[in-house]
Amino acid sequence: MNRTASAFLLVTAFTGLLAALSFALQIKGYGFGSLGVARLDALASSATFVPLAALYALAGALITILPLRAAGLVHANGATPVYSTALVLLATIVGLQAARFAFGDRGALWVLADWQFVFAGAIVAAHLCLDTLRRNALLRTLAFIGFCVAMLACLYWTFRL
Repeated sequence: MNRTASAFLLVTAFTGLLAALSFALQIKGYGFGSLGVARLDALASSATFVPLAALYALAGALITILPLRAAGLVHANGATPVYSTALVLLATIVGLQAARFAFGDRGALWVLADWQFVFAGAIVAAHLCLDTLRRNALLRTLAFIGFCVAMLACLYWTFRL
């Protein structure tokens, strides 16, 4: 939990500083200031969390059903990179919106009220609870069913949106 919070805060601060620099350059009249903000806007979208959640749910289902050595391989090479991507992407969005709020856009924080950010929170919560879900057979079965349902729901919303 401590590494998650520190990574989130560090990426949020760096993105906020980068966006603040872009806004300051844009205010001074330099054209590449708006280019930096446009790139951050294109990168940071709440709709990208839905397919990431589907990938993480697939990895979580495999982790709960596979034997220990194979589950460790999927955890290290499948679930952890997707979790890190979701965490960095969420921190980027929060940092960009905080910089917009600091530069006078009072409606910038309402972007964070989008319902698709629930998927980012679900990825982080599932990753933090993943070790406890492998404790016994009942938890494994329930986690497998939950991850499969979540994966199908995320795939439905991915192709629906």
